[in-house]
Amino acid sequence: MKYAMTPVFIVALLCAAGCGALSTKTTDSLQTSEHFTKEIKSTVETNYLLFLPENYDQTQQQWPLLLFLHGAGERGDDLSKVEVHGPPRLIADGKKDFPFIVVSPQCPKDAWWSDGPQIDALDALLSHLIKTYRIDENRIYATGLSMGGFGTWRLACEYPDRFAAIVPICGSGEPYRAHKIRHLPVWVFHGAKDDVIPIQSSQMMVDALKKAEGNVEFTIYPEAGHDAWTETYNNAALYEWLLQQRRSLNK
Repeated sequence: MKYAMTPVFIVALLCAAGCGALSTKTTDSLQTSEHFTKEIKSTVETNYLLFLPENYDQTQQQWPLLLFLHGAGERGDDLSKVEVHGPPRLIADGKKDFPFIVVSPQCPKDAWWSDGPQIDALDALLSHLIKTYRIDENRIYATGLSMGGFGTWRLACEYPDRFAAIVPICGSGEPYRAHKIRHLPVWVFHGAKDDVIPIQSSQMMVDALKKAEGNVEFTIYPEAGHDAWTETYNNAALYEWLLQQRRSLNK
């Protein structure tokens, strides 16, 4: 088993190409038709924890990858905070030898996973990992809790063909975009007594997916508050379900 605090990941993204302008004047018009292009480069970065299965080096197989997005309380530049909840905690406590590569990035202080720059960073990080490790691109999964649940919804809607399945916990998204992931297996979890992010936040996404004829399951914990993640991540059935999902089967 390998479990490491990986140094800062940096990648430059090319957002547009070419530079120039085109001007034409339309007949009998006081306005001209113009066109503008310019090359813009953006640098994104993130710190992350990386877990490789115990026998990763002993085989040449392709491995599934699980992306975990933490909640708002774990933001900053101290990676040990990321080990507080979810898969990173189970790994750190020695309670789980996952049959996945697990990557757990850290969101910067005062930022949000659902922000555009963080979504760009997550997508670039996944591309980097795919090039660096033996990852089965048909078995990439995303999950997150609270703020990470919001990020999971947003990331999937931005890159609907990237993932084989997603598991948002006590989060929410934009219902009008749910149709983009109607092909994607989605398992949603929420506590009925959540007074931080009301259960309606998940319910409206589930309803939107059902309206779009999506593939969605919704588990509600009747007595749970905001912490709907401890029971979820301790449930072996979740990981068994994930491993059954393949991107190639979703199309």
